[in-house]
Amino acid sequence: MNSRRDFIKSTLLAGAACSVTGGLRAETQAARTGTDAAPMLGFACKPMETVRVGVVGIGSRGMGMVNRVSKLPGVVVAAVCDIQDAKINAAKNSLARQKRPEPKVYKGPEAYKALCDSDVVDVIYNSTPWHLHVPVALAAMEGGKHVLTEVTAAFTVEDCWKMVETAEQRKVHCMQLENCIYGEFEMFTFNLVREGILGEVMHAEGAYNHDGRHMANDLFPAYQYWRYDWYRDHAGNPYPTHGLVPLCLTMDVNRGDRMDYIVSLDSKNASFAYFMEHGLKKDNPRKGQTLKVGDVNTSLIRTVNGKSIMLQHTVSTPRPYSRIQTMQGTRGIVSQWPWTVRGNSRVEDWRIAISGLGKGTNEWLGEKAVEELRQKYKHPLWKTIGELAKKMGGHGGMDYIQDARWSYCLRMGLPLDTSVYDLATTGCLCELTEKSVANRSQAMDVPDFTRGAWKTAPKMGVIDIDLAHFEV
Repeated sequence: MNSRRDFIKSTLLAGAACSVTGGLRAETQAARTGTDAAPMLGFACKPMETVRVGVVGIGSRGMGMVNRVSKLPGVVVAAVCDIQDAKINAAKNSLARQKRPEPKVYKGPEAYKALCDSDVVDVIYNSTPWHLHVPVALAAMEGGKHVLTEVTAAFTVEDCWKMVETAEQRKVHCMQLENCIYGEFEMFTFNLVREGILGEVMHAEGAYNHDGRHMANDLFPAYQYWRYDWYRDHAGNPYPTHGLVPLCLTMDVNRGDRMDYIVSLDSKNASFAYFMEHGLKKDNPRKGQTLKVGDVNTSLIRTVNGKSIMLQHTVSTPRPYSRIQTMQGTRGIVSQWPWTVRGNSRVEDWRIAISGLGKGTNEWLGEKAVEELRQKYKHPLWKTIGELAKKMGGHGGMDYIQDARWSYCLRMGLPLDTSVYDLATTGCLCELTEKSVANRSQAMDVPDFTRGAWKTAPKMGVIDIDLAHFEV
């Protein structure tokens, strides 16, 4: 017990000493490069008859997870952990309404440590504020628990290495909960590429772009401003995963290719600054503060095999939500965003142009042709549980599919869809984009967290769920 406590204490101190704009020591990188390559690639644990989950952080994401996961076959929310009685009671009441077992309660700022040390759960679902993602995940793994952690899972190169090394040492899953992997369009694109319809993919674009300036208003308790606080103190892209991770899986990053380097540029902060001046009440404690985050961050990534990715981030500008999601191949292109509104309905405009179809690649296909392709190349997961997912909810169903898939894999003893190496590869970009911005968009090398194993790692297959083992 004490050794684990000492480990967590030492890692937290190390994390505090390594600033976001500080680099990883050359000798440390060299030592890590020399270790055995990626033992967690393809890792699978023994099948679990019942997956006992402990939820740490019962905010919006945590509460939504409690409601969804409690309906999944073979899954029990065995424990809940938060700092507030109201949040804990809401989770307990939800489970009671569903006639599910009452969870064990852990309350307090560091109560997650006791939960991670307990024998009550097998899996920790980490839906805490950003600054707690790494401490909770490390505590979970040191306690022998598999951990599923919300995005962004880690923000510095050093913390990403800690996540990788701890998962390897303890032989437990550490998966980033990137729900956008399981969006219908993202999975359609993956299937389309696997079928060779776009030809060879060489470029993609993704983003997390929308108006999030409301996070500075005075409607929330002080402790809920962790996201705003990060934007106040940091530049670069702190939230790369929604737009990026689906592209990485489709482009075989860490599975035959890897990110080589990234360059990043911030615009000036004008829109958020205007909102801070004109959109906040006079007594708002944040009025008059300045933010380091640029209104728009644009980054370019090049892979070892010569593919390129354009990645954007803004929560500062007045605009509708968009993840861009564009995939360019030698035979055509697909793109989803932005959505439009027709009448009272929000319409997903799937824009597709493929050589030999319609008028070729100079015009987007018409609605009928797009719908035919949409049905023909619908991903098996969406064919199997897509309608159920829409009923269960969670960002149009992709949250439910995400939870259904990881729980199914644990019950069947299968590898999870993404690994700790995927988590680290995308999380480290937070530090690297900030460093690039601070150095006139200098190119930053992306660490190879697989230590060369990406060269022989198999590509991700077309995944599904066997309904014979999945009964709701």
